[in-house]
Amino acid sequence: QTRVLATGSTEWKPLSDYPEFGLSATPAPSASPFSQMPVQQPVSLDQVNGPAIALMIIAGINLALGALSLLMNVLGASFIPQQQIPDQAFAQMMSGTVGIVLNLVGMAVSGIIFYGGWKMKQLENHGLAVTASILAIVPCTSPCCLLGIPIGIWALVVLFKPEIKNAFR
Repeated sequence: QTRVLATGSTEWKPLSDYPEFGLSATPAPSASPFSQMPVQQPVSLDQVNGPAIALMIIAGINLALGALSLLMNVLGASFIPQQQIPDQAFAQMMSGTVGIVLNLVGMAVSGIIFYGGWKMKQLENHGLAVTASILAIVPCTSPCCLLGIPIGIWALVVLFKPEIKNAFR
């Protein structure tokens, strides 16, 4: 594209018009610093949907089991026959008011996990999604702790990928 004035000529012509320079008529790609930068690919929602849905499922199971346990505590019933409970004092402490409070706390934690999974699925509120994932990992916060640990770790690994973290609003 650069115009030159050949010796003995009065007309400025592009350098590419002179075959002795061996340039083609097509311009060379620019060596812009931006051409070397990687293009950020859009985040696939499939990367986030799996762990987000798994968080919501374990939270739903926890809520259902918590509601059943709360109902049984209120009615004074137990899953385990009284003869098979080795420590009666502990069993009595976990029933009644203490049991009801623990059930309500567990259900609240399950609600946070569910809402955090929902927000993760929507790519909103990264902090809440991380909190929900951590709560799913904490052992003994729910009957689904065996499922919550690997699912919570999976969600955290996905949440801390730079492209996923940047995709959150």
